[in-house]
Amino acid sequence: MHIRSEPAILYFGTPVVLISTVNEDGSYNLAPMSSAWWLTWRCVLGLGAHSKTPQNIRRTGECVLNLPSAGMVGAVNRLALTTGSNPVPPWKVARGYRYEREKFGLAGLTPIESDTVGAPRVLECPVQMEATLESVHHLAERDEKLHGRLVSIEVRVRRVHLADSVLVDGDSNRVDPDKWRPLIMSFQQFYGLTPDRVSESTLAQIPESLYRAS
Repeated sequence: MHIRSEPAILYFGTPVVLISTVNEDGSYNLAPMSSAWWLTWRCVLGLGAHSKTPQNIRRTGECVLNLPSAGMVGAVNRLALTTGSNPVPPWKVARGYRYEREKFGLAGLTPIESDTVGAPRVLECPVQMEATLESVHHLAERDEKLHGRLVSIEVRVRRVHLADSVLVDGDSNRVDPDKWRPLIMSFQQFYGLTPDRVSESTLAQIPESLYRAS
């Protein structure tokens, strides 16, 4: 039996991505998100239009998409309610966000040099993808409540770095899905590729109702 429903969010489950970018002053921003999907070596990122990450991507034309494993949930949680925007936008203040300049230090993660872009990779992430900006598309342009607030950013992956631990034995170009254990977010909660939740999510402290457009 199905019941007509109007959930505040429709995050049915996607991998967590740590997007690293370069700020105006040369420092690094690191932001967790999970609205991303790939086709070949193209990736589409769904982001709030006025957040620091899309601003940095549009200004520099580049980023790194770092995929954490399920075991890195603690680092992601430490980043969850932080922003690189200063002052903190009012809507983020209402959800409990605070400004943080040193995102890598806070998370306990290590920035390392990329090959093709200025943004750093995250050493601890088993999957790292250097990417450049292809296009920006505004979402919900006909929606009075969301107009100007959401963007989808298409990036082109230029270089992929994979940890030996996730590769098929003897093949440097194939990920072994039996070894790769991504961190998944589903309706604000963290999961791995198991039936059980990996950890309580810091982000889940924000009531789902605050994500509703009205």
